Order: sequence, then C-alpha cells, then structure tokens
Amino acid sequence: MAVLPEVEWKKVLKFLSAILAALVALPGLVKAQAQKMSGDWLRLTPADPRAPLPSSRASVTVAEDTGKTTVSIERRRYRSRADSVAGSMAYEASKRDQNLHISVSLDDRKLWVVVGTDTVLEAPVAIGSGQTLVFGEKSWQFDTPRGIRSVRGKDSDPHWTPPEWHYAETAKEYGLKIQQLSLNKPFSISGGRKIMFQDGEAGVMHPDSGFALLPLDEEIVFDNTLFIPPTGSKNRKIQGMLGKYKLDTGGGVLLHGTPHQNSIGKAATHGCLRLRDEDIEWLFDYVPVGTRVYIY
Repeated sequence: MAVLPEVEWKKVLKFLSAILAALVALPGLVKAQAQKMSGDWLRLTPADPRAPLPSSRASVTVAEDTGKTTVSIERRRYRSRADSVAGSMAYEASKRDQNLHISVSLDDRKLWVVVGTDTVLEAPVAIGSGQTLVFGEKSWQFDTPRGIRSVRGKDSDPHWTPPEWHYAETAKEYGLKIQQLSLNKPFSISGGRKIMFQDGEAGVMHPDSGFALLPLDEEIVFDNTLFIPPTGSKNRKIQGMLGKYKLDTGGGVLLHGTPHQNSIGKAATHGCLRLRDEDIEWLFDYVPVGTRVYIY
C-alpha cells in the first residue's frame, strides 16, 4: 500500500479541519440569516441621521466569522443622543409599528421607554404633588392621572400658558383677589387708569401720560388684585417653565423639562411629568407622535 508523503497528509488534515469548522459554524449562519430575513435584525447604523456613534454605555460585539451580532443594553438611563444603538432601536420600532411604548410608575417615580422586551431608556420623573388647592368656590387636585394615553404632539422651546389655578395659587400665597381681563374691554383701576391690550400685549393707559406697556415676565397686580391675562395674549405665554422640550399627552398632562431640576424624583408638580434635560431631549428625538403612554 502506498504511503502519502508528509506534505500530502498535512494538506488532507487542513482540508478536513476546514470542513469541520464550516459544520460547526453552519447553525449560527443559518440562525443569523433567518433573523435577517424575518426582519428581526437590529441595525447598528443609526437610522436617525441626527444620532451620533455608539457610546461606551452600549456593549457592541461583532463576531465576523459567523456574521452574528450581539448587542448588550443595560437597563439604565441613557443620556440624550449618547447611545445611538438605543436610539436606533426606538426609531426603527416606530417605523415598523413595533411595540414601542412608554411606561410610568407613579409609586417608583420612574419612566421607561420599552421596545418589545428591551428597556432602552430609564429615567426618574417628578409627579403630581397630590395636594388640593381651594380658592373661593373653586378647588383643584394636583394628581398625575393613571391610565393609557398617547403622545399627541411634540414641541421644542415650548411656551407655557398658565391655567387658572396658577393665578389662584399665587393670589392665595400673597393674599390677593383675582380678576379676569379681556383683550377688547379695558378694565378701570385706581387713579383714573385703565388696563388694556394693544397688539395682544397688556399695558396701562394713564390719563395724563398715555399708554405704557407692562413687563411680560411679571404678574399684573394693581389695587391688591392679581389680574389674569386672556388666553392668546402675550402676557399669558411664559417661556422656560417647560424646559427645552415637551411631549403632550392631552388633557393638560405633559412630559416636559423644567428649570427646577432638583424636583425630579419628587411629588412636586401640578399633574405633569417633569424630566431631566437630557431625558426629555432623548424622548423628543426618538419617541414619535402616537406612542402609547401607560401611567400606573
């Protein structure tokens, strides 16, 4: 019987090893291809062109020999635009109409953004204080309502239109009366003066010196009375109180930023959900209008 030279044996062994390695890798290749064909494949390239490269908060490992991609995402809070993998998951889920939703626990005072079974954002929130305000014959209860809602709209640099309770709360604190103003009808005050509006902005008409505008960033107080500017007037719009972004869920319940960052995680609001600057920016960037919001 002929004996193969040593060089030929090495070639045979190398060929057999290659076949064995291919057989071992085959299940992984089949699984990866099946996932890709079924659409259950995570795109690591950010779908949103505004998103940056992945940060160290997401562990991304690629095994090139099998084509398998592993993405490990911690159940933790992600800072705005700091993790394009998490952002892409939310963005892709919204485009595919997958199970992207927001959950809020009032007991834990936390918010989660969930895609399927993956938590892509965890953030502390400030919730309703639970207090009751009574002023005259009216009363207001400051609770965050439980139930199922949805994101109806989003705004950047939003203005706040103070509800009636804001003026009642301020008047009660300083021992003032309240009076509603009209855009078209002047209101007489002491000294022969009148509060009136020109081009949607409040001012005082003096009998001797004419019309003078009032500061937009101050309450209107004369004769121990706090005056409520009409809705639509410039004096009824306050910038900065809602932070840089807001998501509106209807019924006066907003997810928004706040200049009072130390209130986050506390029962401190009049019913809205306040978030840290980086968290509300993340929501604004990646959570689309129509997303369900579960508050429990």
